[in-house]
Amino acid sequence: MNLVLIGLGLVLLILGGNWLLKSAVGFSLRLKIPKIVIGMTVVSFATSAPELIVSLKSALEGHADIAFGNVIGSNIANLGLVLGITILISTISVEKSFYKINWPIMMISSILLYVFIAFDGILQRYEGIILFSFLIVFLVYLLRFQKQAVVDEMPEDDEELPLYLIILFLIIGGVSLWGGSELLIDGAVGMAKHFNISERIIGITIVSIGTSIPELAASVIAVLQKEKAISLGNLIGSNVFNILAVLGITSIITPISIEDQGLLSNDIFWMLGIAFLIFPLVFAPVKMKLSWKEGLILLTVYLVFIIRMFL
Repeated sequence: MNLVLIGLGLVLLILGGNWLLKSAVGFSLRLKIPKIVIGMTVVSFATSAPELIVSLKSALEGHADIAFGNVIGSNIANLGLVLGITILISTISVEKSFYKINWPIMMISSILLYVFIAFDGILQRYEGIILFSFLIVFLVYLLRFQKQAVVDEMPEDDEELPLYLIILFLIIGGVSLWGGSELLIDGAVGMAKHFNISERIIGITIVSIGTSIPELAASVIAVLQKEKAISLGNLIGSNVFNILAVLGITSIITPISIEDQGLLSNDIFWMLGIAFLIFPLVFAPVKMKLSWKEGLILLTVYLVFIIRMFL
């Protein structure tokens, strides 16, 4: 029964995120907001909505380990699982913005999160404000100076939607995200109790893989259709948003206190490690390209991580 709840919850979260994205882009186009602004703000927030809703609801209901595990696990899955599978299917070229902007921002965000929670195990409200403020500064910088660094990945923006459809997508998207988070968290907590597994492990494996499915699906479809819109920068951007927006906003609303010390003594170091590993992989053996060899390395690292979680 818990697996059914988790499955239904994930389906609703994925559908809800997609409907919310259509609505957000529709509103933006009606308001004549430039596509570059839509891509870097509206779309980024909409695609992070499942992670945000799950983490916020988990924290509010006292399941902080699921909230943290979801974000840390999603960040590891984005680079180990999603990127690994993507470059196993097809080699992708890496933009210069990777080492100039994207990777440094991801590392700074990850280290900042570690510093905030390493000593007291709590992400305080003022720390959430700092994280979210850093995101705003990052977005303003990109909008002003790095417009070319953003890849347009919005087939929805080719035509304006009627107002009634925009509102309908907004309503059903919001309801689906809320309902999906209810089912997913109930199923995850139930499974943790039934199998006597910690909420941290459920959050960092099942929940995080589930909320990373949209990125995986989009990446694989883009590669199979020979669309080069998918880039390393997009996955790194998702990781930045998970830390700065998802944990930032969640901790502003309610401080998050870690219960399972494994998050601090193990999991966050895996997140930092795989984020750092991407840097040398981009430059060796072939500079600024990621191929099946790097894909095997990333998938192996991710597999080892998952196996260690259950040992």
